[in-house]
Amino acid sequence: MSTTNETMTIREMCDAFGVTARTLRFYEAKELLFPIREGQKRLFTHRDRGRLKLILRGKRFGFSLEEIRQLLDLYNMGDAQLTQLERTLEVAQDRLRDMEKQRDELNVAIEELKEQMGWGEQMVTSLKQEKKAAE
Repeated sequence: MSTTNETMTIREMCDAFGVTARTLRFYEAKELLFPIREGQKRLFTHRDRGRLKLILRGKRFGFSLEEIRQLLDLYNMGDAQLTQLERTLEVAQDRLRDMEKQRDELNVAIEELKEQMGWGEQMVTSLKQEKKAAE
C-alpha cells in the first residue's frame, strides 16, 4: 500500500485490482475515475477505489461504460443513494433478462451442435465400416 492509507499510486491500483495502467488512464479519460494529480503522478483515493470496483463489476455483468458512468454519477444526488440504487436495479434487471435470453439461445445452439456432432460421428462410423467391408 502507499505511504498513506488515503491514496494509492497507479501501480498499487493495478496490483490491487488486476488492471493495467492503460485501463486506469482510459477510465480517467472517460471521467469514471478522478485521481489526484501531482505532476505526472496520479494518486487514487478511497472513492476512486470504490468506483473502480463498481466499474469492474459492471463490466463483468455486461454494462456499457456509459451506463456505468451514469449510475456512478447518481451517487451524489443527495437522497441517500436511493436514485442510484433504483436506477441500478432497473439496469440490472434489463441486463439479467438479456443474459438469460442469451443463455437460452446458447443452450439451444449447444443442443443443436451436439445433435450434429452425433450425426457426424454416426456417419464416420458408417463410412469406416463400409470401407473396411470393401477391403
